[in-house]
Amino acid sequence: MATALPSIVQAGAPVLRERAADVPPDRIASAEVQDLIDRMIAVMRAAAGVGLAAPQIDSPLRIIVLEDTEAAVAQLSDVERRERERAPFPLRVFVNPVLRQVGEERATFFEGCLSVGGYVGLVERSLEVEVAGLDRHGIPRSWRVRGWPARILQHEIDHLDGILYVDRMATRSFVTVESAKARFAGKPIADIRRMIGV
Repeated sequence: MATALPSIVQAGAPVLRERAADVPPDRIASAEVQDLIDRMIAVMRAAAGVGLAAPQIDSPLRIIVLEDTEAAVAQLSDVERRERERAPFPLRVFVNPVLRQVGEERATFFEGCLSVGGYVGLVERSLEVEVAGLDRHGIPRSWRVRGWPARILQHEIDHLDGILYVDRMATRSFVTVESAKARFAGKPIADIRRMIGV
């Protein structure tokens, strides 16, 4: 019999507002941590998300998983894909990730969160970053990336520091997912910003 997936913790839960604990490298191979990573991947995929941090399933550890699929990217217009620099990438796991911003370029786009269900807001983030950490086998990995994958990394690593995207968003842009789709789908970000007044 399959084990039920854990629920995604919603805004208001203390675990989302605390700094997650480092995972001792010698514990990464443990059944407990490997099972947690498997559950994180399963929850992210079941929710059709592109990233998940361990605190989002009530585990205060510094682990993130991320993946962007062909199917998810295909839902966007050509303009949206190009502006966001969004392209599919395979599953990645980072334990104890450390993020470094690369350059001064910034970009603003809507972000949502599985822990703030039903809403999105405009968030400005670094356009390019590099992350260094350990993979699920305890092997050091780094990834330098720009565009949408860089945004996902920043969003998920924020979770490990008790930060939600609503802390960084332009507050007047906060809107339901349905309203955002109805009003802004397919439009260039410059037009969206003018419409909102940010």
